[in-house]
Amino acid sequence: MDSLLRLRTLGELKRSGYRSRSVKDELRENLLAALRTGRPIFQGIYDYEDTVLPQLCTAILARHNILLLGLRGQAKTRLARLLVELLDAWIPAIDGVELPEDPFNPITPEGKKLVEEAGPDTPIRWIPRIERYTEKLATPDVSVADLIGDIDPIKAATLKLPYADSRVIHYGLIPRAHRGIFVLNELPDLQPRIQVALFNILQERDIQIRGYKLRLPLDIQFVFTANPEDYTQRGTIVTPLKDRIGSQIITHYPRSLEASRRITQQEASLAPAQKERITVPPVLAQAIERLGFLARQSEHIDAKSGVSARLTISAYECVVAWAEQRMVLNGEESTVVRPMDIYAAVPAITGKIELVYEGEKEGVQNVAIYLCHRALREEFLAHFPAPDRFKRGTSQSNPYQPIVDWFSSGNELILSRTMSDSAYRRALERIPHLARLVENTGLVGPPHIWMELVLHGLAEVSVIGRTLSEKELSFRDILGDLLSQRKGEEEEEED
Repeated sequence: MDSLLRLRTLGELKRSGYRSRSVKDELRENLLAALRTGRPIFQGIYDYEDTVLPQLCTAILARHNILLLGLRGQAKTRLARLLVELLDAWIPAIDGVELPEDPFNPITPEGKKLVEEAGPDTPIRWIPRIERYTEKLATPDVSVADLIGDIDPIKAATLKLPYADSRVIHYGLIPRAHRGIFVLNELPDLQPRIQVALFNILQERDIQIRGYKLRLPLDIQFVFTANPEDYTQRGTIVTPLKDRIGSQIITHYPRSLEASRRITQQEASLAPAQKERITVPPVLAQAIERLGFLARQSEHIDAKSGVSARLTISAYECVVAWAEQRMVLNGEESTVVRPMDIYAAVPAITGKIELVYEGEKEGVQNVAIYLCHRALREEFLAHFPAPDRFKRGTSQSNPYQPIVDWFSSGNELILSRTMSDSAYRRALERIPHLARLVENTGLVGPPHIWMELVLHGLAEVSVIGRTLSEKELSFRDILGDLLSQRKGEEEEEED
């Protein structure tokens, strides 16, 4: 390849034996080569190995234009951007013309004239693959001129050309993406009349600008993305345009916690100091991933709107940032994320969910807190025996009873959300048998994290009471907690 990059004229390019090919053939042949050699493709995409990626490969091999259809946060744009890796590292183009034209097959009048006049001495330049990717977000204000082109009066005046001359045309984004990949995100947001303007480009591979008889056989791999909810909310994809798109591929959210966790770990933007000084126990990293799954199943959240994978990514970043803030306030060198830190994810949740009527009545803040409660409950039940297994009348000894009895005796545990690690450990160690329960379970990791998780689990099954405020988290006897809540409600009514 290095020897090719030294070539500067069409004659040198011909003598080298270089063979040009269409962008769809280029993607197809490079994909086949990657499949034969086992070279990794679409790296960083998880849980699509058996669903989306085989369909995407099929569409590329079939040389189809592609529509990626799925809810928000399903890696549609990321998939489109990864197609660049299947392009050649460099391709030659005619130097001195507006579009990246193939020296062997010029398409504009300017390119054809230059090749005809210069012949073997036609200058060429080399274009890297990254410059062959064009992406546009479809918005209602996008015009035909933006995408395809229009007459440029300034160019006509500068060149002293009449408007009848095709050289006064200013090319839009799509012609400038010639010999590359053009991605149009959120296709339904594009006005129907603008979508109609794409018909010729997709089918006949030419453009029409203000009545000019200008045929440009554009060579482009089109990738469109769309959210199915957009079909009834903000717009629709006109049927003839859908008919011209070769393959429609439906994406989905991660189907397993492990896949979701790998995505979060890959995408979370953490400072180096956070990675070095903040430890996130696997059980709590798992609890954060459960937030997304629980949100998608919640009766309070609009499932049609979707819950983006960005929810868990942002939640993870918030939790780590909260732990860092606490560490700095206490003058500590390092810290471990605690179960109560998961409530720091509430701001990350509230902006990424759309509520149905029942959720609106509860309030977005309460729905977010409820999701945090449920995530801790699920992790508790995944690692500890369910408390309802030890009902009265059974022969099994209830390992939680000494803990419940401690709270029933009038004791209360208050955990400040900013307390130091040493104070946190001392507070939990006040509860008899809690450390022994964790030890007997044989779980790996900081024991105090498991000790607090047990308390959250018992509160979730209404064995003990739990109260969360902006400053602290408290556990107490369930009856005392109910009386405290009732008193608070009465005080609010009086105010």
